[in-house]
Amino acid sequence: MSGVRRPDGQGIINMIISVASGKGGTGKTTVSTSLAFSLTGEVQFLDCDVEEPNAHIFIKPAVKKTESVHILVPEVDETNCVFCGKCQRVCAYNAIAVIPSGTKTTGKVLVFPELCHACGACSYLCPQKCIKEVKREIGVLEEGDNANIRFIHGRLNIGEAMAPPLIRAVKKRIDNTETVIIDAPPGTSCPVISSIQGSDFCILVTEPTPFGLNDLILAVEVLRKMGIPFGVVVNRSDLGNDETDTYCKKENVPIMMRIPFRKEIAEAYSRGVPVAEAFPEYKKEFRDLFGKIKKIIQKGRDK
Repeated sequence: MSGVRRPDGQGIINMIISVASGKGGTGKTTVSTSLAFSLTGEVQFLDCDVEEPNAHIFIKPAVKKTESVHILVPEVDETNCVFCGKCQRVCAYNAIAVIPSGTKTTGKVLVFPELCHACGACSYLCPQKCIKEVKREIGVLEEGDNANIRFIHGRLNIGEAMAPPLIRAVKKRIDNTETVIIDAPPGTSCPVISSIQGSDFCILVTEPTPFGLNDLILAVEVLRKMGIPFGVVVNRSDLGNDETDTYCKKENVPIMMRIPFRKEIAEAYSRGVPVAEAFPEYKKEFRDLFGKIKKIIQKGRDK
């Protein structure tokens, strides 16, 4: 995925911008929702934090469409199974266990759907062709809008172990003709990789504390390995220490915006009001942030 250029050559008209953080609680959703509310054109907002989605609290979309999301898991017809164990051997995730038949016992195939990654290897390689794939619901996808913001998020069913399949379902709704903002989950694990993959730029939200810096370093390593341009927004910038600034300067990581600690911002957040809506003066700050990101992406496209 990449920005689309204007027919007249005047540059990129859309971008896919992901907002991530090495740890939770840094203000990732504060930044992503405020950025969306600060832009004047059509914006598509994807909340990919499917385990704990909360961007809808701030965007308040009118939900117009809900659909279930499924993955395919194996179902075994034991009447044709010879309990050879091939399916168990090819499953890299231990989602199938085969109990072979003995002199006084019949065999049994145990399927653990929660461990299945829906790779299809077991059904494809079964010598007896006695494995078929059936749908299993893992969550729901909801779509709606509020003013110029088209909103999509996923909600993973309670107890589900894997978020990436639902995240991929959300990202299939990306409209490459619009500016897209992706609110990624916290951390640096598989759900984050699935969320930010294909982004033109990633905003890393951090706070100037030892924990914030430690997880920022991990997130920077991930983005460098993925080859995604990125910059940092420091939230609660007047608290903590200056070690985050020192690290960013040493590693040539641009600090693109600072949000100070203000009691009023925290109060607005607790009411589900984005910073840019509660304090209109911040809209210019977020528009400036967007402009900086656009220049970085444009520069990369011109190389």
